[in-house]
Amino acid sequence: MTTETVISKDLANKMIHVTRGFAAPVEKVWKAWTESSILDKWWAPKPWKAETKSLEFKEGGMWLYQMVGPNGEGSWCRVDFKSVIPQQSFSSTTMFCDENGNPDDSFPAMHWQANFESVGGGTEIKVDITFDSEADLEKIVAMGFEAGFTMALGNLDELFNA
Repeated sequence: MTTETVISKDLANKMIHVTRGFAAPVEKVWKAWTESSILDKWWAPKPWKAETKSLEFKEGGMWLYQMVGPNGEGSWCRVDFKSVIPQQSFSSTTMFCDENGNPDDSFPAMHWQANFESVGGGTEIKVDITFDSEADLEKIVAMGFEAGFTMALGNLDELFNA
């Protein structure tokens, strides 16, 4: 299990694969991905921070949050949860939106499948993110997805080690 973030692109299938290990049990990692009080501490790449407006982590539920920059600028996002298998996996669709959760169609939707597996006392997370088109994938990558998500996952590692 690697504690480095490994991100690969599969353009033919309009998909990004992310793999990351943590030296923490699945229960602890799952909680960090599903409870707003913990998500707000690591989800955004520094110096940005995540601020949850609402989170209902369940099938059919939604997470509405804002990524807030160091100068007070921000971007709202919503995550619509499609399926949840506690401490194993969840799937969702993520999109930019306004503060009321109304989707901003000028940004692509991302369809997440996140899997959590116990490996040697730690946890390995595998996330597959699919897009409706290759152009959508390229747009998210151009916005800095790889660096931003890698930094956020590093924040989580720091939180576990604090």
